[in-house]
Amino acid sequence: MDMRLSVIIPAAGSSSRMNSAVSKQLLKINGIQVLAHTMTAFEGLSIVSEIIIVCRDEEKAAFSQLAEQYGITKLKCFVSGGATRQQSVFNAVRAVSDDCNYIAVHDGARPLVSEALITKTAECAEKYGAAAPGTAVKDTIKLLDGSGFIAETPNRERLVSIQTPQIFLKDKYINAMNKAIESGCEYTDDCALLEAVGETVYVSKGSYANIKITTPEDILIAEILMEAKE
Repeated sequence: MDMRLSVIIPAAGSSSRMNSAVSKQLLKINGIQVLAHTMTAFEGLSIVSEIIIVCRDEEKAAFSQLAEQYGITKLKCFVSGGATRQQSVFNAVRAVSDDCNYIAVHDGARPLVSEALITKTAECAEKYGAAAPGTAVKDTIKLLDGSGFIAETPNRERLVSIQTPQIFLKDKYINAMNKAIESGCEYTDDCALLEAVGETVYVSKGSYANIKITTPEDILIAEILMEAKE
């Protein structure tokens, strides 16, 4: 692949649902911190040129020490988080090197992402200009009305749960980013940025193991999944 990938890892969340005194990025799964797992997954890939971490200022020292401890040589810099996730990612985009031609955005709290999943998503992004991994929805999904009653049942066959990394041709992403800034719109994920300007995003095959660490139970699930993989 002719891909020089800049990987943006948002890790500035408040971790409010973890009920922990420390950032969830520093919690350990099988003895290794969440963010260390995440950075390591990208470090070993030849298509990755650089890694940019978005975090709170008070956590930069701890995250820097973590990168040094686990030999993360592709870490370019830390960028301060913004008021929202979207603003945090936009801050990082401005630090992307000129020679990188693709941008990946990956949740810092998805430590079980595999090199195979990253590579497959990258291949699809190179082919289609934008790609994100997704998994089929297992549960029946209901849309509610304003009073708590079921209003509609979408066809589950057309529903997917979108994961990260989401990978985009840099020029496409920056164009969509600038349009979002001009309009003052906030989007729930980076695919939505491109959708808003009429771009299409291909959904590559995700993994049910590529979970996001959000609550204490997720740490236990991640440990089981990681042990099974090993």
